[in-house]
Amino acid sequence: MNLPQPIMNIEAKVMRIIHYVSALFSFLLSPMLMPTYGMIIAFEMSTYQILLTTDKLTVISVIALMTFVVPTILISLMKYFGIISDVHLNLRRERLYPYAMIVVCYLVSALYLFNINAPTWMWMFLFGAGMAAMVSLTVNFLWKISAHMAGIGGLIGLLCKINSYGDGIFDLMPVICCLIIVAGILGSSRLAMERHTLGQVLAGVINGFLCVFLL
Repeated sequence: MNLPQPIMNIEAKVMRIIHYVSALFSFLLSPMLMPTYGMIIAFEMSTYQILLTTDKLTVISVIALMTFVVPTILISLMKYFGIISDVHLNLRRERLYPYAMIVVCYLVSALYLFNINAPTWMWMFLFGAGMAAMVSLTVNFLWKISAHMAGIGGLIGLLCKINSYGDGIFDLMPVICCLIIVAGILGSSRLAMERHTLGQVLAGVINGFLCVFLL
């Protein structure tokens, strides 16, 4: 049975709104922004909050440069030179070079934190993120794992690690629970945009969490 035209128009508007909201969540929770968010959390919710603001901003800026600005520029150049057709990397076959570049950026960032004597859990967060990207890159030859979900899974892993080390300035479990809810919203957004299947979403968050928390 065909629906009346006004109802069809309303459904179309609702779907457009859902798509726009999902796209906004996907942008704000981009996997390339997660290391920067992680550093902000690390400095504001751990005992390292006592460091000088200038020192914290310097570290956060370097991490943002290496894990967001540099990859964004390089991916844009890949699009410009025709290496990839979409900066969002929706096509599995086009993910090889961008993912490899992201892995390198994450590992260089981890080395930077190690060299400035950051706590183990801090530089291992970036190392774990690099390993999660490596897992995604490897699996990508056969299947597609959600990089967005790997990113937020890694962020959850970081909070759990700070909590387990006893370095939180308060019990982080409420924050972790809130972040799990945000992960659910992000996963729903990726599904609503038809970027991934449920299995790919779950595989992504598990990949990110385990690579960060267990290392």
